[in-house]
Amino acid sequence: MTDSNAGARQNTEAATDARTGLARRLGLFDATMLVMGGIIGSGIFRNPHEVATQVNTPLLILGAWLAGGAVALAGAFVYAELAARRPEVGGQYAYLREAFHPSIAFIYGWALLLVTQTGGMAAVAITFAGYFNELTHTNAPEWVVAAAALALLTVINCIGVRAGSNVQSLLMVLKILGIAALVFCGLFLVGPHEGLPHGPSDAPVETSSLLVRFGAALTPVMFAYGGWQTASFVAGEMRAPRRDLPRGLLIGVCGVIALYVLVNFACLRALGADGLAATTTPASSVMRLALGERGAAFIAVAITISTLGFLSQSMLTAPRVYFAMAEDKLFFKSVARLDARTRAPVVAIALQGALAAVIAVSGKYEQILTYVVSVDFIWFGLTALALFAFRRRAREDANAAGTFEDESDARSFNVESDAVRSFEVEGDAVRSFRVPGHPFTTAFFAVACALIVAATVYKHPANSAIGFAIVASGVPVYFLWRGKK
Repeated sequence: MTDSNAGARQNTEAATDARTGLARRLGLFDATMLVMGGIIGSGIFRNPHEVATQVNTPLLILGAWLAGGAVALAGAFVYAELAARRPEVGGQYAYLREAFHPSIAFIYGWALLLVTQTGGMAAVAITFAGYFNELTHTNAPEWVVAAAALALLTVINCIGVRAGSNVQSLLMVLKILGIAALVFCGLFLVGPHEGLPHGPSDAPVETSSLLVRFGAALTPVMFAYGGWQTASFVAGEMRAPRRDLPRGLLIGVCGVIALYVLVNFACLRALGADGLAATTTPASSVMRLALGERGAAFIAVAITISTLGFLSQSMLTAPRVYFAMAEDKLFFKSVARLDARTRAPVVAIALQGALAAVIAVSGKYEQILTYVVSVDFIWFGLTALALFAFRRRAREDANAAGTFEDESDARSFNVESDAVRSFEVEGDAVRSFRVPGHPFTTAFFAVACALIVAATVYKHPANSAIGFAIVASGVPVYFLWRGKK
């Protein structure tokens, strides 16, 4: 990049920094850790059992996790290009606002606050509390422990984005080490399960029944994979969001896919498909086989750290959406308040912590799971459609201005071939990364999201209806705020 281009980029980001008041202190490592931290919580330690109860052969179990990884990677492609095109505070909220209408973005933020992000945090906080009590041999009510953990993380993130990111990155590194230890023990310290089948069962299974069960298995898989999009919320606090956020998304999602598949392979090797379906704590079972009760205690510590790390990441990222809503005058004005010293959105952070604690006290894990999956993937699908909208507008603007939007046009202007593959030039702006295989890969992600929503609604109609009702409640609230504006 030339000095003039670098200066222009820095001036653009400085202007954005001045406009939002947020501190730009995050880089590529922070982005990657945020992506991985937003995905890896408690799901990978307990959901392999849920998948095995639906599809009970190693081939189908691994296939479900690979299929979920393919959907997550397709989603990462979409969000990487959107992050390069619109590196704005609030991430997905900003994409929906600019692609469709502020009302759609508001309802997304409303659902994020009441269901998807806050509900997921509450579920993980309850899981953290259970493991914490087990490790410390305390009899404290789980809701008390969950609320205390959320309060601690609220305080840490109010100190500033650098403090919150440092804590989250440390916990994420510890997560990776814990998962690596689980995989090592399952592959090398436990003998292969004698009854481990190497292919599909010989028992005849109706194709329709198999598809239904495979679809049901994807619900816990996608819950475990969800969360990569939350890193986009802090684009306004990254030093070079156009460059680092897309890279962080792709590196982080690929890293999680590798870890998840290895964990399931290790569990299948140690326990077999039937053993995996029989135990509700597969990670503990594998570690107990490898190292006895010390192994079970070790993995309990790893899960406790993992769940705390997920909560830390969520407390760092999600409040930026509520901050952006308040900046748009579509939420309480106080939610846009920044601390004078740390420049952190302290009111938004406190709001997130308080509501997560409320749901942790009142909700059940299974209910929250279905609330989250059925609602979250609606927004994923709409965000994929947002990319189509931005691409169409870019072509129209390029045609009107006589500039170029796609690779073939860029070559006609003698742009260096390496840059053509990784950059899109539109006017004077350079936006790194374009979705490979678009529109097919983007359409695949959108259709996959629709199918996951349909499967979740089919299996959990009542809980899904509650989630949809909460989303619908945002419509009158939007018009109320719009009237005030």
